[in-house]
Amino acid sequence: MEEPHTLLTAFQTAAENVSALVFRVPSMDAAIAYAITLCEKKEACQLLVSGCESRLSSPAEKLCDGKQHKVIAAPMISEEEHRMMALMCAQLGFDLVRKDLRDHLAGIDLGFTIADYGISETGTLVIDSSSEDVRLATMISEVHVAVLPVGRIRETSYDLEGELQDRFGTAPSYWAFITGASRTADIERVLALGVHGPLDLHILLLEDD
Repeated sequence: MEEPHTLLTAFQTAAENVSALVFRVPSMDAAIAYAITLCEKKEACQLLVSGCESRLSSPAEKLCDGKQHKVIAAPMISEEEHRMMALMCAQLGFDLVRKDLRDHLAGIDLGFTIADYGISETGTLVIDSSSEDVRLATMISEVHVAVLPVGRIRETSYDLEGELQDRFGTAPSYWAFITGASRTADIERVLALGVHGPLDLHILLLEDD
């Protein structure tokens, strides 16, 4: 097993090699502030807004009405973190959601999650996605910001085997292994980002207490 500092450096290098943006943060408060600032700077998600000026069916109008502000999805944060994040979002006119993400399929600007593990060999995030809201936050957001406690980084996927087996005891289990931003080269072997998921992945390495 590698030393913690070596694992951290290896993880950051591997993650950056697959287009992830990796930064270190001293606290969850700093991670939340990072996410809010990032959302403030980005353009609003326009997934279903173009065409809302046309005559639409009632279901289509409902979707357009549901995307009038920037939306941050944070299904994994605590009550205290939610109160702080909600206050910051309200000051900027953002919507913050923690559940029922199916009601926000008109576009989520930023998904904010907490990774269960990281794999330094490949720069991979491992997230318990048994909750549908967690799955949606990591899949339909334009930008995914994931907080990874540095003490949860392992060298290889084999080093996670025992820990994951213990976690698989509760069914149904759904675990996501996320390596870099969404990408595909299915069409004429031309690389395209964001086709099957977020355009950008930001990994915030949270220093352990």
